[in-house]
Amino acid sequence: MGANDTVITLKGSVEIVSEFFFTAINSILYQRGIYQPETFKRESKYGLTVLTTTDQGLVSYLGSVMSQMESWLTDGDVQRLVVVVTGIDSGETLERWQFNVCVEDGSDMVEVSVAAGNDENVSHNIAKKNLSGDKMKTNMGSKTVKEVHDEIQAIIRQITASVTFLPLLNEPCSFDLLIYTNKTAAVPQKWADSDPRYIMNSQEVKLRSFTTSFHKVDSMVTYKEADEWEL
Repeated sequence: MGANDTVITLKGSVEIVSEFFFTAINSILYQRGIYQPETFKRESKYGLTVLTTTDQGLVSYLGSVMSQMESWLTDGDVQRLVVVVTGIDSGETLERWQFNVCVEDGSDMVEVSVAAGNDENVSHNIAKKNLSGDKMKTNMGSKTVKEVHDEIQAIIRQITASVTFLPLLNEPCSFDLLIYTNKTAAVPQKWADSDPRYIMNSQEVKLRSFTTSFHKVDSMVTYKEADEWEL
């Protein structure tokens, strides 16, 4: 049995979701011009050519976030990841790329936000969300790695194609990461409160989803509607 035919365990699901988040964040930063294109390298993943950052500060930051993400995912604590694109000059939230994570045990949620420290000139906010519920059981899933990678490929293609419908970003932009977790999740002390960074007068486009048998990830992007004189 090849690696792509392997049935996914909880540990494997955690690795797949974390790797998807890393790849999706990099794709958004490249496609939306948050970092210069020459700071990205080409890699083969999910049967596609994807771009990942070579900026050492960003590599270190994302590595730290993904490490914490894997811990939270293993405990069933992650509910949502949001990539927020903000205009540096205007201070406005221009785009929210939202990835909802569903696990087998659902429950009611109450929202609270926390934020991480800044890295260089880019602010990186981490948020958390409260909910109650049991942890996921560590049983075997029914889907193979190949099946999940095919679903992820479709989402990455949609992110790449987003430039065809998203308004131009007419000012330099930074990005924030918001992560919503259970109230019981252990949150690093350096992270502080953050608001949800919602967009007024927004449009929403729902993207594809993928499932691993343990996690389901739904994707969407919300963006600021262009003013008439910007069209």
